[in-house]
Amino acid sequence: MKNLLEVKNLKTFFHSEAGVNKAVNDVSFEIPKGKTVCIVGESGSGKSITSLSILRLIDHPGEIEGGEVILDGTDLLKLSDAQMRKVRGREISMIFQEPMTSLNPSYTVGYQIDEALGLHQKHLNKKQRFEKVVDSLDLVGIPDPREKYREFPFKLSGGQRQRVMIAIAMACEPKLLIADEPTTALDVTIQAQVLDLMKELQEKKGTSILFITHDLGVVYQIADEVVVMYKGHIVEKASAKELFHNPKHPYTKALLHSIPVPGVTPRKSKLDTVDEDVDYLSFPKEIR
Repeated sequence: MKNLLEVKNLKTFFHSEAGVNKAVNDVSFEIPKGKTVCIVGESGSGKSITSLSILRLIDHPGEIEGGEVILDGTDLLKLSDAQMRKVRGREISMIFQEPMTSLNPSYTVGYQIDEALGLHQKHLNKKQRFEKVVDSLDLVGIPDPREKYREFPFKLSGGQRQRVMIAIAMACEPKLLIADEPTTALDVTIQAQVLDLMKELQEKKGTSILFITHDLGVVYQIADEVVVMYKGHIVEKASAKELFHNPKHPYTKALLHSIPVPGVTPRKSKLDTVDEDVDYLSFPKEIR
């Protein structure tokens, strides 16, 4: 299967007076067309910085030091800033962690989706954009989309705001959707609905998804391939089925052991945790 995105030896470092923080250090992985790849790991492992590096959204003092990010044969790291702005939103879209703060409270929901269309689909006139915004809201399951077009974000529930974020990301039908912990702020019921929605949109549009999370339960539901990160490095990558049934790296095993298993884990028992005294980078790489 042809890969849509290939990340090769990506390095993103943060420089300070205290030294250099190698947030992403020699990371390589691929995302096949129409598939979902999940990056998992603890907070601070480099997951979000990897996604921001793909979009070239790293601010000072961070800097992409090397590597390649190849989207459909084009190395994004070699594009000019103007060329990269055309890629964001049209070729690659991103759903950020927190829908409560990602939407602008001063503008209506419809305006914020229309803004993305105005930037990347200039061939559409105002009426065509309005109809496409309404279709986008309907596609993500927002009730009464024509009325919601004129609503401000504070009038929507958390689940509806996240659906609006997905609508903004999907409006221009990108080839790649990056979702950075999009269900973290949602309750379990809404989380399940959002995950089902993303799978449904993927089936309809053939979009590739890079899903970033620390929740292995979510990974089990949606992932085709899994990349495990630890302190800026990839320690293991495998198909979801292989990873959950036959993990190789000690860090992956530690993550999996920290998940309670219904009917197996005794009630009120203490869950396993990742041992912070162990340097998991000292183990041989078990990357498949």
